[in-house]
Parts: sequence; structure tokens; C-alpha cells
Amino acid sequence: MGKIGIFCASAGGNSLKIAKALSEAFGVEEIIGMEDDFDEIDQLLECDTLFVGSSTWGQGDVHHSWVDPLFEISSDEIDFSGKKVAFFGAGDTKKHGEHFCSALGKLHKVFTDAGATPFGTVSKDGYEYEFSLAEHDGELCGLAIDEHNESSKTVERIDNWIEKLKTQIQGV
Repeated sequence: MGKIGIFCASAGGNSLKIAKALSEAFGVEEIIGMEDDFDEIDQLLECDTLFVGSSTWGQGDVHHSWVDPLFEISSDEIDFSGKKVAFFGAGDTKKHGEHFCSALGKLHKVFTDAGATPFGTVSKDGYEYEFSLAEHDGELCGLAIDEHNESSKTVERIDNWIEKLKTQIQGV
């Protein structure tokens, strides 16, 4: 399994709920908050398995603290080959259903374009939204939660996803 890193940007704390559950489930002591704890891309590269999270803002954008690191990964052609990445985040299916958790799709694109191997997809069954860049072939590229409209589903979604990750993490 190697070293696991959890990197999360969460303005309202919803994505952080997932990060904390991951930390507990996988015994990771530190969650790297992208605003306060992230210093350089090497922090990501030091890990074999990455849990990467962000809330979705505006027109499907990542949290602002991800903008510079994603630009650096893309423009500097940083190589994430051999790294396994699972994506997570929060969005709003009603107010922003036209871009629900699209930040996950943007994270997915940058990391996979840089050579990372994604895992931890989630069926879109049970979600109601108009569009999402996180959707690929009928699945979401990671765990998406909506604490505004579907908070009653959050704990079960997180628990089910973590169990899936535990079975996939060895084989990815």
C-alpha cells in the first residue's frame, strides 16, 4: 500500500468530513489542508496512494487553493505514474446541479493526464443532478456528497466508499 496522503480543500467543512473518515479508516495521522498545510508538489509525490478532495465552486471549479497546484502539475509535466489516486468532494445537487461536483472531474483529468491511476469510482445511481464533469461512463470518478440536500445519505455513502477503497487499494 505504501504511504497514503490525504489532500483536501474544504471551505464549509463538508469535504473535510470525508477526509476525516479516510484518515480514521486508513490510519493517516495528517490531513493536508490545501489552504494552510500544502507547500509544494513534492508533498503529493511523496505518497504512493493519494486521496484528493475539493468542494465545487461557481461553474464547477475546484476550491481556489487547488488552482496553483493543478496549474503546476499540468504545466510542468510532473509525472504521477505509479501513484494511485481516489477523488472526493462536496457539491449541491439542487442549487448547482448543472455542475454537481465537477471539481472532481477537473482533479481527475489533471492527475490522470499526469500519469496517476484513478480508483474509487462510485455509481451515479441515487444521485439527481443535471450534469457533472465527474461523471464518466455512468459512474462518478470518486465520492460526491451533498450536505445541503442529501445529508441523510452522507454517512452511508462515505462508509460504502471506504469499504470499496479498502478492497481496491491493494489491487490498483
